Amino acid sequence: MPKFNIISQFLKDISFESPNVPELFFKQDNGQAKIEINLDINIKGADNNLFMVDLITKVHSKLEKDNKTIFMIESTYTGMVQYEEKDEETKKKTLLIDVPTLLFPYVRAMVTRLTAESGFPAFVMQPVDFADLYEQRQKAAANQAATPKPANQ
Repeated sequence: MPKFNIISQFLKDISFESPNVPELFFKQDNGQAKIEINLDINIKGADNNLFMVDLITKVHSKLEKDNKTIFMIESTYTGMVQYEEKDEETKKKTLLIDVPTLLFPYVRAMVTRLTAESGFPAFVMQPVDFADLYEQRQKAAANQAATPKPANQ
């Protein structure tokens, strides 16, 4: 595993919305909830081999029957990383796999606490395999690049 140091990690941005409260709390039969989770990673380079790795998380819970929002959580959790690897592929994998893997448990705990503190049952996100996500995105990008584009007429 390449050597890197997480110099600092911090919550850069967070938003919690529950637009249908207290109505949801007073209804007896709200039906089943569905949850959509989106993760993204944004990397910004800086001087002195420092990188800012943003783990952007969006959790949206809504009712299946009428699509009403139960809650939405959006957060950006950031790690400031010092990394001196020269090989670009190794650097890319470290910043897109290893660093988010270390940041994710903090985001997971924050989402659990936010849902519990808001009066809903605590929602615990499942662990994420960032290596698998990386491979999926690489394959999708390769497939997109291999697909012939229609000629302009």
